[in-house]
Order: sequence, then C-alpha cells, then structure tokens
Amino acid sequence: MARGWVAAASTERHLHSTPLPRLGGVAIFLAFVCTMTIALLVSWRYPELKTGFSLQTLATMMVPGVLIFVLGVYDDIRSVGPYFKFAVQAVAATMLFAGGLRILDLPVLFGNHHFSWFVGLPLTILWVVAITNAFNLIDGLDGLAAGSALFSTLVVFVVAVISQSPIVSLMSLALAGATLGFLRFNFNPATIFLGDCGSQFIGFMLAALALRGAQKAPTIIAVAIPVVSFGLPILETTLSVVRRLISGRPIFTADREHIHHKLLQRGLSHRQVVIVLYAVSALFALLSLFLLWPTGSTLGLVLAVLGTGIWMGVQHLGYLEFGELRRVAQRTIEQRQIFINNLSIRRAMEEMRVAHDYEQLSRILGAAFASNDFDAFDLRVQRSYEGLSELQEWQHNLGPRGERPLLRWKRPGSHFAMEMSNAWSLTLDLVTSNNHRCGSMTIYRMYSDRDLQLDINLLTAAFPAALANALARVLTPAEAVLRPGEEDTGMLAAQAG
Repeated sequence: MARGWVAAASTERHLHSTPLPRLGGVAIFLAFVCTMTIALLVSWRYPELKTGFSLQTLATMMVPGVLIFVLGVYDDIRSVGPYFKFAVQAVAATMLFAGGLRILDLPVLFGNHHFSWFVGLPLTILWVVAITNAFNLIDGLDGLAAGSALFSTLVVFVVAVISQSPIVSLMSLALAGATLGFLRFNFNPATIFLGDCGSQFIGFMLAALALRGAQKAPTIIAVAIPVVSFGLPILETTLSVVRRLISGRPIFTADREHIHHKLLQRGLSHRQVVIVLYAVSALFALLSLFLLWPTGSTLGLVLAVLGTGIWMGVQHLGYLEFGELRRVAQRTIEQRQIFINNLSIRRAMEEMRVAHDYEQLSRILGAAFASNDFDAFDLRVQRSYEGLSELQEWQHNLGPRGERPLLRWKRPGSHFAMEMSNAWSLTLDLVTSNNHRCGSMTIYRMYSDRDLQLDINLLTAAFPAALANALARVLTPAEAVLRPGEEDTGMLAAQAG
C-alpha cells in the first residue's frame, strides 16, 4: 500500500471496503503485447500465410500505446494532475497522426470535404484524448470499464473483418481476449482493479484501432460506428462535463454523480448496476452494427433510437443540473407571459406616480395583479401613519407591527382564503424614498406546479418604494381605515379602471 500498488478505500467515492491491488492493467498490457509478439513471429516464420501483418502499423500504434501505459502506471502509483495527463495523451495522439492514423474528414457533417493537417491534427488529438479518458471515467465499479470495453472491442473486430483489415482484426481480437481474461478477476466482487494503466491503455488502443479501421472502411462506417459503439463512455464523459459546467464546478472535480452512482442511489446492488450498464453497452454495440449497411432510413432510425433512449435514461437518473436546464427552457417558452406580467407591474409603477386619490390607487393595484400569477394581496398601513385616530373598536384589526388593514384583494374566481394552508406569501415592507415606513403589502399565491411567470426582483425592489410613495401622497386619515365589518366579509376585489 505504501508503494501505491494497492487501492485503499480512502475517500467517499470509493465503493470497496478492503484494500485491493490496482495494477490490473499490467496483466492486460502484457497479455496483449505477448499475443502481438507471437503473431509477429508467426507472420515472419510463415510468410506464405499472407496475414497482412505490418510491423510498421503495429509500431505506429504500440509505441504511443506504451507511452499511455507508462503514464497510467505512474498515475496509479504517484498520481498526476489532469493537465499533465492530457499533455502526454496529446503527444501520443500526435504520434498516431504522424504515423498516418488521422481524421481526414467528417462526412456526416461536412460531406466529402477533406481537412488540412492543421484541422485534422486537433480533431485527432480530441478524439484520442476523449476516448482514452472516457473509459477511464467509467472505471468506477468492479468490471464496468472492462466489460464496456469488451463490447466496443468486439464491434471494432467485426467492422475490421468486414472491411478486410487483418491488422485491426488481430489487434482487436487480442485486446478483447486480454480484457475477457482479466474480467474474470475484476467482476464483482473484484480481487483486482483495472487501474488507470488499464483503462487508459484500453481506451487509447480502441481510439487508435478506430482510426486505423477508418482508413479502409466506407466513410459513414468509419465515423459513425466507433462513436456509437463507444456510446456508454462517451455519454458518461459528456454528462460529467455538462453537469459540472452547469453547476459552476471545475470540470476535473471528482463527485458521486456518475451514471453508476445514480443507479446505486436508486437501490440497485453493485452487481445489478454493472449488469444494467453491460446491457446499455451491448445495445450501443448492436445499434452501431446496424450502420454496417448504411442507408438514410437506417441512420435515421439508429439516431432516433439513440436520442430517445438517452433522453429517457437521463430523465430517469434525475440529475438536478438537467432539471434546471429544463426549467430554463420552459421559462424561455413562456417568456411572452413573463413579459406581460412584468409590464403590468412596471405600468402600475408608472401610474402610481401620478395617482391622485386612494380609489385610483386601488384600481391600479387591482389591474396590475389581475394579469399575473398571484391570487390575493393584503395592504396594511401603520397605525400611527398620517395621525390616524386610535379608535378603541379597531384594536383587534392591528397587525403584529401595529398596522391596520387598508385594502384586501382577491383574484376573481380564485378559491383562495386567508386560512388556507396550501398557499405561500411574500411580505413587502413599504418604505418611501425619504426612508419613512408607512406599512406593508402581503402577496399570496396558492401552491402550483406551474412556475411563477414574473421577475420576482422587480416585485421586491422597485415596486414597494413606488407604492409607498403613492400611499404617502394620496392617503388621508379618513381613508386609511377599513370600514367596520369589511375585514370579516372577505376580500375586496379591486376592479381595473
């Protein structure tokens, strides 16, 4: 453990309770290298087999692959920062590009247009770095990354066989065999972890094999199949980046909100989560194979199924960040109503500046609130305001701050009542421009699934001062007291005038 070869349950993100070896990727790397060495010796010894095995192609992928493996081992033992890892991965991707494994076009987006090197190089680096880290990111449960990689590797193998690419077929088969052999010990309950050396090496080799296979496959197969077959790690990476951007957290911050964590929170066991995500990986792999016979209808069907499935899955996981996005989208759709409600408040503020009596002021308030989402309001003034008489019979009408009811309004047709418990209220202190408090206004709204279609800052900032100034100008002692009995007969409905 002191040398970093064993993973201890040291943080809340770890789901194991006992220390386990973390360098399982060494076994996959050695098995893969031994298999390819044997294949190379056989091709040299029996050239008549015409295996199509190319030492140059093997070296083009293996040299940067070894670099990624060494990076992973060092990260497992010593731990390195994300920027250092990205830099090394970018160097490895550049080595692939220099060896001829590069992204030359994106026919789905740009037709048959071929990119120059200064466009192809960044795209190649982005692809390699993204896929390498995607498989590393889903390595959070026993057997998850290895199992998902196994499905993706089998797709690469099938595509290589159909495209008659022997080197890709052999390398993908060797990688699948090494992964399958390791999965026996990595499946829950695991006795050894894949580690960064394993997940990064697998992800890098799959990214490189996809680039190599793209050179001999039809364009739609070369681009679409790898993306779809790597669906689960790509989806996990995309969700993680988008979630953290929305919530304002650093992108490289670790958390417990990955897909497998969300499924665990829903009550599934460790093994059940892995099996569910295996099924998702298998579905991505199956859909990618449909693209071996690309037509307009096939591509459209695959995209429709993927889009629907991903949308439903993300909704089921219940991410708070996407709930907030949904709320913003809903408010964007309803923006016209928000404009209308905001304008009614702003128009009331303008009209209150020139109101000359209490009756006009009450009509202005009624008109303003008749067009928004509130159900009632209660306007009260200070007992001592403007020298109001302290009549003994009005003492029971005093509020908690010595305020008397002045106007009560309820939306016509609303079932709201003061004693109802299924409503919330907002109390605004009415303070004039010269800092004199003259009362308060309490606004009520019954609980509803529908969002409030109003800028609440407008209501709490400028509106109270405008109303307080109008009250100070138009209110007289005779008008500042609610007539006897009116507080018992219900709320007065102010009519728009």
